[in-house]
Amino acid sequence: MSLTSIAAVVGGRLANVLDRKAQVTQPARVDSREIVPGALFVALKGQYTDGHDYVEAAIAGGAVAALVTRPVGFPAIVVEDVLTAFARLGRALLHDPLATATVVAVTGSAGKTSTKDFIAQVLPGTVVCTPQSFNNETGLPLTITLGDKTTDYLVLEMGARHIGDIRDLTWIAPPDISVITNVGTAHLGEFGSRQNIAQATGEIVEALQPDGLAVLNADDDFTAAIRLRTRGRVVTYGLSEQATVRAVDVTTDGQGRASYTLTAPEGSAPVHLQSAGDVQVPNSLAAAAVAREAGLRVQESAARLSQALPRSRWRMETTTRADGVTIVNDAYNANPHSMRHALNALASMTGGRDQRSIAVLGRMNELGDDARTSHEEIGRHAAERDLDQIILVGEDEAGWMQDGVRSSGGTALHLPDQDTALDLLRNTLRSGDVVLIKAGRDVQLQQLADALLQPSPHPTGA
Repeated sequence: MSLTSIAAVVGGRLANVLDRKAQVTQPARVDSREIVPGALFVALKGQYTDGHDYVEAAIAGGAVAALVTRPVGFPAIVVEDVLTAFARLGRALLHDPLATATVVAVTGSAGKTSTKDFIAQVLPGTVVCTPQSFNNETGLPLTITLGDKTTDYLVLEMGARHIGDIRDLTWIAPPDISVITNVGTAHLGEFGSRQNIAQATGEIVEALQPDGLAVLNADDDFTAAIRLRTRGRVVTYGLSEQATVRAVDVTTDGQGRASYTLTAPEGSAPVHLQSAGDVQVPNSLAAAAVAREAGLRVQESAARLSQALPRSRWRMETTTRADGVTIVNDAYNANPHSMRHALNALASMTGGRDQRSIAVLGRMNELGDDARTSHEEIGRHAAERDLDQIILVGEDEAGWMQDGVRSSGGTALHLPDQDTALDLLRNTLRSGDVVLIKAGRDVQLQQLADALLQPSPHPTGA
């Protein structure tokens, strides 16, 4: 788009622009260090930094112009609010040049990113999807700018912390297909109740036109109510016999990877997933339901699901060291739903004579009044998995998990911090051990996982 066209779309004016017809030819960027020639720099103001301070660096890096709230002495489009203007730009791009792209929107309390990654790999044609978990009012228009006139599908992850957030995101990108993974307890402290989470989540199907498709989890107890909130058609997926697209004969191998028979009204075919964790079964089924809408045969969907690889970091990211120790880094985030599934996966990945299952867990966040109860429940769940060792890192919440472990007759080691856990693990791990590392995002427990993958200054324990 030309700078003149962008200014018209976002309701801005040009400042310090010598060539009003200059074209933006590359995706937008909010980080001046990521600028490529031809990009638009979006000067957002954050809690600690102000993008306006980096406009000069962005222009030097090849940005055509910056989206700003005040003239900065460099080519710019001046608007009242940068984030609002960026949203308008994203919406405009879906009219041209992305008018023919099918928009697949994905939300839910857990599994959004993995489901989005499955969908992106199973769909035919040219697919653009949300990088990592860029699922908010900034990440959504950023993702849209990755597309062009050749894009067949935009697979967009949408997150929410408040009622109305999804509605705002679907204004930017009205979906043709809306996928809900589940209604769980993530951000319960923000929402106050699962009913409020369901209210926010269901906004994604309210945005559908009558010819749109809602893809809902038949195994979730809020599905029945949510399906009444859409004008579109409804397809369900899950383990339930009532699901349109379902998995039967589910098994798990020694690496925690599930296999099952994909079953739909048109037929069935075997699926062998490459991602660890039984939670990947419903995530992959959601993708199969989307692929069915895209016209893929069951056999082709099953083949593509079997070839799909984990794309996003720190989600059951499994690495085996040279000494035979396996580190499962699932530290991107944690809620009770994902904690249980991760612990189930760990239990399924061991069982041999020389294998030990070790869970290293930290606190879950944003659980509100349910925080203590939820942490105790996870402790009990961990104890009931018959794991060889449970290591709990941190303060109050780790202590609550330890209480839960003890109430189920298990034992757990409560350590104050990551450094202590690292010293312990470096001195005790041995070949064949499988170590799960999982906690809430701000705990940054992925640092422990990364450290365990580095050469140790100590010899491996025996």
